[in-house]
Amino acid sequence: MAIEKKTSGNKATKFIKETKSELKKVIWPGRKELVSFTSVVFVSVIAAAFLIGVVDFVFARMLSLIIR
Repeated sequence: MAIEKKTSGNKATKFIKETKSELKKVIWPGRKELVSFTSVVFVSVIAAAFLIGVVDFVFARMLSLIIR
């Protein structure tokens, strides 16, 4: 059992070291890019929500006409 714990500990330590190494290779976006990307995400989410709302309204209206 002691060997299993030691092996899993080595795997965890190796994973953390490799993760840190990979994070050092990442090129993080600058402030200008970050603001730009965030704006694109907000606009996309608002557009998708609006589209889903319109489709929901149309289907609800059609269903109410069919039920009558």
